[in-house]
Amino acid sequence: MAITGKPLAATAGAATFQKGGNAVDAACAMLAATCTMWDVLSWGGETQALIYNPKTKKVIAINAMGVAPAGATPEFFKGKGYNFPPEYGPLAATTPGTPGGLLHMLANYGTLSLEQVLGPAIEMAAGYPIDAQTANSIERGKEQIKQWPYSKKVFLTHPGEKREAPEAGEIFVQKDLLQTLTKLVEAEKTAIKQGKSRKDAIMAAYDRFYKGDIAREIVRGSQEQGGLFTMEDLAKWKPLEETPLSVDYKGIEVYKMQQWTQGPVLLQALNILENFDLKPMGYNSAKYIHTVYQAMNLAFADRDFYYGDSYAPPAEPMEGLLSKQYAKQRASVIQYDKNDPNIGPGDPYPFEGKKNPYLDLLKARGYEMDTSQRNFAPTHDLRNGSSMVDYQDRLWRGTTTVEAADEEGWVVSITPSGGWIPACIAGNTGVGMSQRMQSFVLDASLNPYNVVEPGKRPRVTLTPSLALKGGKPFVSFAVQGGDTQDQNLLQFFLNMVEFGMTVQQATEAANFNSNQLWLSLGGTKTEDRQPKPGQLLLNESTPEKVRDELKKLGYTLTFYDRTSGPINAIYFDWEHGSLWGGSSNHGEDYGIGW
Repeated sequence: MAITGKPLAATAGAATFQKGGNAVDAACAMLAATCTMWDVLSWGGETQALIYNPKTKKVIAINAMGVAPAGATPEFFKGKGYNFPPEYGPLAATTPGTPGGLLHMLANYGTLSLEQVLGPAIEMAAGYPIDAQTANSIERGKEQIKQWPYSKKVFLTHPGEKREAPEAGEIFVQKDLLQTLTKLVEAEKTAIKQGKSRKDAIMAAYDRFYKGDIAREIVRGSQEQGGLFTMEDLAKWKPLEETPLSVDYKGIEVYKMQQWTQGPVLLQALNILENFDLKPMGYNSAKYIHTVYQAMNLAFADRDFYYGDSYAPPAEPMEGLLSKQYAKQRASVIQYDKNDPNIGPGDPYPFEGKKNPYLDLLKARGYEMDTSQRNFAPTHDLRNGSSMVDYQDRLWRGTTTVEAADEEGWVVSITPSGGWIPACIAGNTGVGMSQRMQSFVLDASLNPYNVVEPGKRPRVTLTPSLALKGGKPFVSFAVQGGDTQDQNLLQFFLNMVEFGMTVQQATEAANFNSNQLWLSLGGTKTEDRQPKPGQLLLNESTPEKVRDELKKLGYTLTFYDRTSGPINAIYFDWEHGSLWGGSSNHGEDYGIGW
């Protein structure tokens, strides 16, 4: 089973299976293809993956998140008038993570050569018929793209004309990226000729990207445009294998990435919701929506203050945050008769037997919530047009996902992102740089664990998911959509577990979204990011009775026909020995099973 954000990329995964590859090979091929198609990510972005290894019966996590480059300090950005690092351009870029993550996964857990896995992406770089979503995104972003000479060269294929971006269906050629990908394969071939092993040959390609001529051009191109990358930044960075975090929800083990992502939010929310009997409330009843909304707000309040890079001090209190006792305490504060606009971070430290070092900071900050108007969803592509048009665009685009599974039992769930259009391309490499620096904070009062510093990872929204039942894979799932990702994934999971939906029904089911959280993306001023308490996005199909009940609870309601990013998932039917793929009808995401 191969599922991802674009039909052509899903075909690349299916074709990789036909070559005899396993799920890791197929996932890497899909990742490479989506990067090449600019499916709201580029080769200079970031990758985070969960992999179930059937040989060890364990879930492992791949951390391929880039880091802040040299010179990226709070003082640097504040000196330029920012409250957060910028959304776009060379100063928004963390070091590239996706190439390293792909090469590490392929070398250690795949079976095919890099040449075989990159084959579809190389063909696409040589020219493929560009889809309307990407072409129109380029056109919308052309004024920003014109600021960056290498982006202008690649994206604006009709300079000076009324429409400067490619037309939908036009053969889109990326000569520089083709050369970069070809260099990676050349490095592998040279190493093979020298008698190197398959793994060492793939890592020779890794060295060429992060330490060789590709790295030199990335650094040169970034610095020319005002970026901060150095050769040392790229050479020192490496992907990491981690033990994922997990909780047990009614006998199902749910796995997420560590706290440098927002993934533990879903785990915290499940722990809180275990204290309620959800099924009798009814799917998307007012009582159910209210209960889940409050649980999500509690979890997100903790995310916004306590999550950060697990490799940089201070150490995050994850043991306390994920304890069942802490969740029970948090559940006890939920008010049943109204929305609580003053939900703030809890204190997990006593549940680790420790004292909270930031109590004074929490008290000084208070829980005041801004009530000014701002756009509901995370901004990937905010320019002209109404907020709902922009929201629709982000729902249909957003971060992409990759899901793959094979007959051996390998399962892969990836949520890659970064380098979305309008992207700043690093020199003559064709590699669009990440925009993930904006997820750092510059002020410790917002989150003392996520203050920017060189070599540190930002706390990101990207959040693949895997669940096991009885020690076997149960469901692999992920979604695009910034801060809404774990909101949508939580509801998808409950749709299956509590309400008995099939995997496809659960991907398409109407969700609701909270905006009572600090945005991780969009805007360089504090007021751009502040929470909007009580604002609730509902599906247009929500009955009047439910709407009225929610208004009485103090919610401000917004409606739309699609209230989730495209969810992709694979369900493992052990009774019948088959795989069930799910891909929602909310975007271009596509799955192929055989």
